[in-house]
Amino acid sequence: MNKKIKINLFPILLACLSFIVAFVPFRVQAKSDFSKYGEPTSYNYTRGKEAFQNNQYDEAYEWIRKELAENPKNGYAYGILAYIFFTKEEMGRALSALDSSMKFVTSKNKDWHSAMLVTRSEIQKQLGDTLKALEDMDKAIKINPDEKDLYERRGDILFEIGDYDRSDADYQKMIDLDPGDTMGYMGMGRNAKTQKQWDKAIDIFSYVIKISPSYSSGYSFRGEAYAEQKKWAEAIDDLIKAASLDFDRKAWAHIFDLPTEAAPVLKAKLKIQMTKDPTNTDWHYFIARYSELHGDYDEAIEYYEKGHAVDPNPVFLENIANCYNHKHQPFKALDYADRGLMMSPGDLNLLNLKSNILSNLGKFEESLAIMDQLVAMDPENPEIYFDRAEVCLNLKRFKEGIENYDTVVMLFPKFESFPRLLMRRGDAYRFTGQNDKARADYQRLIEVEKDSVLTSDSWTPFAYSGLGNAEKAIETMKFILDNDTTDRAGNLYNMACIYARLDRKEEALRYLKEAIDAGYNTPWFIQSDYDMDSLRDMPEFQNMLKEAKEALENLRNSSEEDQETIDYITETVEVPFTKESGVTKVKCVINELPLHFVFDTGAAEVTMSQLEANFMLKNDYIKPSDIIGSAKYMDANGDISEGTVINLRKVNFGGFELDNVRASVVRNQRAPLLLGQSVLGRLGKIEIDNPSQKLKITHKVKK
Repeated sequence: MNKKIKINLFPILLACLSFIVAFVPFRVQAKSDFSKYGEPTSYNYTRGKEAFQNNQYDEAYEWIRKELAENPKNGYAYGILAYIFFTKEEMGRALSALDSSMKFVTSKNKDWHSAMLVTRSEIQKQLGDTLKALEDMDKAIKINPDEKDLYERRGDILFEIGDYDRSDADYQKMIDLDPGDTMGYMGMGRNAKTQKQWDKAIDIFSYVIKISPSYSSGYSFRGEAYAEQKKWAEAIDDLIKAASLDFDRKAWAHIFDLPTEAAPVLKAKLKIQMTKDPTNTDWHYFIARYSELHGDYDEAIEYYEKGHAVDPNPVFLENIANCYNHKHQPFKALDYADRGLMMSPGDLNLLNLKSNILSNLGKFEESLAIMDQLVAMDPENPEIYFDRAEVCLNLKRFKEGIENYDTVVMLFPKFESFPRLLMRRGDAYRFTGQNDKARADYQRLIEVEKDSVLTSDSWTPFAYSGLGNAEKAIETMKFILDNDTTDRAGNLYNMACIYARLDRKEEALRYLKEAIDAGYNTPWFIQSDYDMDSLRDMPEFQNMLKEAKEALENLRNSSEEDQETIDYITETVEVPFTKESGVTKVKCVINELPLHFVFDTGAAEVTMSQLEANFMLKNDYIKPSDIIGSAKYMDANGDISEGTVINLRKVNFGGFELDNVRASVVRNQRAPLLLGQSVLGRLGKIEIDNPSQKLKITHKVKK
């Protein structure tokens, strides 16, 4: 079975379901006085309104229900009720409540009626009726013709249906109402970009940058337009600028999507950023992530390692583990996953990754134990049930696997069309004798993928094999093998699986040997993969697995021996600490200033109060150049602001000296200097000896 490393799609897909209503009842009260229009002051209504404003929707519902029982013509109460139903996605009840609200609230209250129409428009959009959505926006604009946000909403709907001329007219109206607002220009630029009018789009986004030079989206959208023209230098400059301004996610996505022909320019410019800003590990991450996504795992590991050396972070370790997993080196992958879990013990992604790696090592019971732990930690996360189903199938607990896949679909119905789920669940149905259901899943999978280019991520060949169509299964898998070079070892293994599923043993053995020779080093997984059932008792298969296991063990032992006896020795250092009111404190020196750290294994990073930061700045222990991100983090008095990240050039405690430690400034003036995992992760294994009041730090040092 195709054992690809899974991309975490669930957060992305779940985000697509969310929506935000800017015009909602009572959010407009800051500029509107509804009391003059008869807004009630009854006890139930007031309590319901307060609960609603505090996002306590269940409590608000109970109060509003009582209010309407006593005052059935309270239109304002219906407005609250409509929005509560909206948040619960009970669209029919929300529409009914909106109609009642507009019926019972006087039309003189224009702000209220406008808000209700906008909310109803949003519901119509959710229901797919853009005509009715536009009708409500037209009515809202007629009521409030000078409210520019209404034109933005209508312009967005017109954009979605491809009516770009009318959409541009609405965005132009926004500009007429407020020439300094960027959103009208951004809308017009987006319309031009969607119509592939690249030069026009670039001119509009350039104007946005002139009037709002710190607005990251102007750069990221212009960078995308430049990229479409293959102007790589200009595109990458813009995307880097956007990423440096405020962690612009759109810029990140565009950087990672740049084709390989842009890679030399991208990497050169990112390396320049590393030189200019050596303590900012975003640049290390960009190079590493780009390399990982384009299959250059060795370069990805190199830059993740460099980033981790500057600013230790479990995310770097997780990604390194992922790269080794892709390289079919499960022992190294497991080592880095465990190191990441030392820094962040409850990290869901790391635990999930470790479970996946253990599956590759054939340790399915251990893998399942982690999945059970994850279910307990996050019982409504569909991804966890999906991965648990995968482990159940590896254990040939097919009925349990089906139950977990069905839970995924119950929690997230769109995954009913997810090819991997359809393939694996189809197999589970087949093994449990539910052949009609199996065929239905296989056929649906082929339908889902029919318009997609066949790649190593495609499941169509497996579906054809499940349907018994040997010719199409082999034809489609050969196409992938010949045309997708991103994971040749994995594709060779998939070809072996196809032949084994079709009971063509000689061809299966030949491709399996080629896969192992090409680096598919997962013999423990191969041994238990149900796709290999037809080969399991063959001596050739057993010998192949034996040789693969020995080779992998030799590689593991050689790597560990080199690391332990040639370059490093292990030593344990004891660092004294004191206890004050239950708080563990460790003496330290920061940039030659003696201080105390509060030792906290649960904290992610180093933090300090504004008071400490300003003292260090005004007494030259911190220099302006140590403030990461420039002087915008200082106010008019030269004080450091909350949220600022500072580079601590030298941190020494217990004989350990660390260079370039990042610390975040918190608002609380009495907050202690907190020693978190961003430092602890650079040290090694830490044990707390409370009786002797010492920290025991075991770490590796070069001989």
